[in-house]
Amino acid sequence: MRIGVPKEIKNHEYRVGLTPPSAAELVAAGHEVIVETQAGMGIDFEDQDYVEAGARIVPDARAVFAESDMIVKVKEPQAGEIALLEPRHTLFTYLHLAADKPQAEGLMKSGATCIAYETVTSDSRTLPLLKPMSEVAGRMSVQVGAHYLEKEQGGRGVLLGGVPGVAPARVAILGGGVAGVNAAQMAVGMRADVTIYDINNDRLAELDMFFSSQIKTAYASKAAIAAAVRNAHLVIGAVLIPGAAAPKLVTRDMLPTMKRGSVLVDIAIDQGGCFETSHATTHDDPVYEVDGVIHYCVANMPGAVARTSTFALNNATLPFALRLANLGAEKAMAADRHLAEGLNVSGGKIRHRAVAEALDLPFN
Repeated sequence: MRIGVPKEIKNHEYRVGLTPPSAAELVAAGHEVIVETQAGMGIDFEDQDYVEAGARIVPDARAVFAESDMIVKVKEPQAGEIALLEPRHTLFTYLHLAADKPQAEGLMKSGATCIAYETVTSDSRTLPLLKPMSEVAGRMSVQVGAHYLEKEQGGRGVLLGGVPGVAPARVAILGGGVAGVNAAQMAVGMRADVTIYDINNDRLAELDMFFSSQIKTAYASKAAIAAAVRNAHLVIGAVLIPGAAAPKLVTRDMLPTMKRGSVLVDIAIDQGGCFETSHATTHDDPVYEVDGVIHYCVANMPGAVARTSTFALNNATLPFALRLANLGAEKAMAADRHLAEGLNVSGGKIRHRAVAEALDLPFN
């Protein structure tokens, strides 16, 4: 199979779909890898690194799409990339379609087979291709939250961990999944006062055992979330419903009850965000303020630590990419129900129920 790797073009996106070592694995398996020139330059992968791995360099994205059967990316295709897709293509990348109807309609029109990293499943009922970026985003959420709590950044002027004689900041984490746990680990390490909220009592029990006395847990009722928002200095939204739009847990009406200069970090923004006042921002302009509350809603958070993120993502995606290349998309998905769960669009139709319901489009 001919596997294409275009350069990412989303704002401040430096990750790349395949590292040179991953390209070498595919070449060793008998496939051809075609890489757009300077695709990896943002994280110090030279074209020569790909050439030494056995890949071929082409001058632009148009050449990558024209000469490839499968396209491996990181972020969802932008409009110019969607225009290059054809029915013969398999697209393997993050899509996050539940919050992006124009992209879904563009992919349907292309006729391509589009497999989304974020809905591929596993025997343990986890999302193995979303997990590494959830880990990164969860850990980053505390870093950026602590930064924007600084007075110079417009925040409340609170040190996350406090000092002797001065209480630490209160951190509320909405969602006890991968991102939430990683956020909690960082916040605990910085000596914050941390509470995790979730609607799964079994999960709350697991978290209580895992963290012992380092955190508090609470059932995520509407009243509990309202109280959390009112009292916290930093609220991290880390909820996830696979393939579906994120629920709006923090409403517009709750914001006036919050402390001026407190911070909301919305990890769920790729799926539409879990705060009613969230809208996607970029690394160029990451925050905005509503009712004196700072909102950080960057839609590609892991792009800020692109080298770490690229290696972590490739560790997870490479086995699936090899399977798709070795068998072809149809046979690979027939042989692996977890990979089949990743199918979002093919033949001009939506193939994932949660995506179809979120977009109010027919499910086939």
